[in-house]
Amino acid sequence: MNDNDKRKKIMLALILSAIIVLISFIYNNYVAKAKPVAKSDFLFNTIVEIQLNDSTDESLIDDCFALGDRYEQYFSRTRTDSDIYKINHAGGASVEVHEETAALIRTGIEYGAFSEGAFDITIGALSDLWDIPNNQNTVPSQADIARALATVDYKQIDVTGNTVTLKNPDAMLDLGGIAKGYAADQMKAYLNENGVHEGFINLGGNVLTLGEKKDGPYRIGIQKPFDEGGAVITTVEIDDQSVVTSGRYERYFEKDGRIYHHILNPADGYPYESGLNGVTIISDSSMEGDALSTICFALGMEKAKALLSNMTDVDAIFIDKDNRLFLDD
Repeated sequence: MNDNDKRKKIMLALILSAIIVLISFIYNNYVAKAKPVAKSDFLFNTIVEIQLNDSTDESLIDDCFALGDRYEQYFSRTRTDSDIYKINHAGGASVEVHEETAALIRTGIEYGAFSEGAFDITIGALSDLWDIPNNQNTVPSQADIARALATVDYKQIDVTGNTVTLKNPDAMLDLGGIAKGYAADQMKAYLNENGVHEGFINLGGNVLTLGEKKDGPYRIGIQKPFDEGGAVITTVEIDDQSVVTSGRYERYFEKDGRIYHHILNPADGYPYESGLNGVTIISDSSMEGDALSTICFALGMEKAKALLSNMTDVDAIFIDKDNRLFLDD
């Protein structure tokens, strides 16, 4: 083999090496990074799924699940080690809680005032009485409903610093209307702080998107009420926003032709009859969407539209009992 042939072989080997290095660089920095990573877990009595589109660091998802577990320890009504459980079983005595628990209770009180009592975080005794997720088609007696109703009044909560007191010793807090949304917002903030700006968090139907997708907006399906196959009635396109739905078809039982669902009226103790099957709120905050979807469902379409008329960053979709769609315009 002459010197020219040797040089050609060396050059060819160098070129091939360079191509391999380039392909490896492209894959590691573009292809691999573009592949989403996702995990799911069970928190807040629901399936939680988190997907990162612009990061391969699965430990960030694990951190979010740890964050969710922490909030469950703060806000759960059934975990015996939670702040809310301790408040509910203190017999009216003052209980010192974590800072975020106290802040979320204050927020719940504010939504109570904003909704003029349609949303009330002292609904816990009534929620326990109906126990919709486990109810075997049993409607509580009027006497039992009256006793539970006597404990419902968000104005009877005192929050001083991180100390919470229920002035009615039989009252019970239930933060289920805002806790999931708050947790989703905090997970998103953590991911943003760690450089994740594309993906989504699905916390049992509370869908919160991160930033903008490179291939167009996120398309979020809204379930058709009472469809056993989970068919979608419509979709919304969003970027960096939250989609939350409250509906009477999510948790319910039926007896004598009437549907009894989980969204309870603090005024009469029965499930709300507002002429709606569901309300979807599109907003920047999942916690806000959580509260507003419940409030708007409770108020009914016309009153809800009036309430939302001054809120420029919130959109709503109403589904009536005939599954007709109406936009908040």
